[in-house]
Amino acid sequence: MSTKQSVTEVLNKQISNFSILYVKLHNYHWYVKGEGFFELHTKFEEFYTEFATYIDELAERILAIQGNPVATMRDFLQQSSITEAKGNENAGQMVQEIANNFTILINEIKAGVEVAEQANDGPTADMLTHIQTNLEKHLWMLQAFLRK
Repeated sequence: MSTKQSVTEVLNKQISNFSILYVKLHNYHWYVKGEGFFELHTKFEEFYTEFATYIDELAERILAIQGNPVATMRDFLQQSSITEAKGNENAGQMVQEIANNFTILINEIKAGVEVAEQANDGPTADMLTHIQTNLEKHLWMLQAFLRK
């Protein structure tokens, strides 16, 4: 496998993850109820708006290195480490699930930075590091919300 192909696979994995998470966050945004509604309704929207930008940036990076970004729900579901919302989560379960998903993303992105660095692809490594930094901050805040 070429290094460009490895970087493209890393980026496509994250396009898939963020695409599934984008839909999950919409579900949570629409269906959150109870204590924390206003705060969580707004936060879930902030997350999915941020992640829409990541999806586009990741896909455009793949195109810039002459790769092909995944772009179908079927591909997203096949490649994602993130699962869809079940549809019956309460507010606390929603926050815990998102925190769990962010942990998965952070670990995968850390590994992706290493792949990009081995491929001498500094721009991709920098982009992934930026995303990782934001996710780590979000995870810290979610954990504080959960009082962990």
